[in-house]
Amino acid sequence: MLLQGKRFVVTGIASKLSIAWAIAEALHREGASLILTYPNDKMKKRVDMAAEAFGADLVLPCDVGSDAEIDACFAAVAEHWEDGIDGVVHAIGFAPADELNGDFTQVTSREGSAIAHDISAYSFVALARASRALLAKRQGSLLTLTYQGSISVIPNYNVMGMAKASLEASVRYLAASMGGEGIRVNAISAGPIRTLAASGIKSFRRMLDVNAKIAPLQRNVTQMEVGNTAAFLLSPWASGITGEIVFVDGGFNTVAISEQLLSLGDEE
Repeated sequence: MLLQGKRFVVTGIASKLSIAWAIAEALHREGASLILTYPNDKMKKRVDMAAEAFGADLVLPCDVGSDAEIDACFAAVAEHWEDGIDGVVHAIGFAPADELNGDFTQVTSREGSAIAHDISAYSFVALARASRALLAKRQGSLLTLTYQGSISVIPNYNVMGMAKASLEASVRYLAASMGGEGIRVNAISAGPIRTLAASGIKSFRRMLDVNAKIAPLQRNVTQMEVGNTAAFLLSPWASGITGEIVFVDGGFNTVAISEQLLSLGDEE
């Protein structure tokens, strides 16, 4: 019960396969109390399922594209937990589907770039601003999710790679901005996992196969492995960690040319 008595707001639950679901499950398993958010009525039923499974205190609307809705959400959180919260999980990312398929230069538009950065990157800053006073009361932490495409070219990841790079920069700037109040800010860079969001990326199944061959562990990671890392980063055990991007990808990010890639070269 690593998180007994702790309180967290978790965003981004889309289905039982989502990383946000696994994070909520890990937090609940370790004794935490939860408030879950949903972006629209279509997603509310799925979040309600998670709330029932994990005994969440509240389920609140929070469309991160709206500052007014973010403010209203955390006003409700403050009313319920007036003496503060221990963490906020940002598990949100979006880009227009037609910009995640094809040649980067050809398919990336000004409008699509603005949408991807607003929802996938700026929303983390907006959540940090809205939750800052509550987090400061209990020296809580913020956690977001990123991906290798922020620093390396991944086929068809395109504009999301730009947005994730921006998100990772915000982790460092927020950590510097809020650290004086005891608030920590970190990100997890997870390997490819079969989720609802990932289904929008062309050739994702092939990416899973390649990742499993190249990663030192020679397999893909699971949602719960990410969830367990999240529980650690949000816990007092990680009290000295902030401004970091923690990889949970089986070691994929550490490899330039693997034995498997060399063998492919031999075959040619």
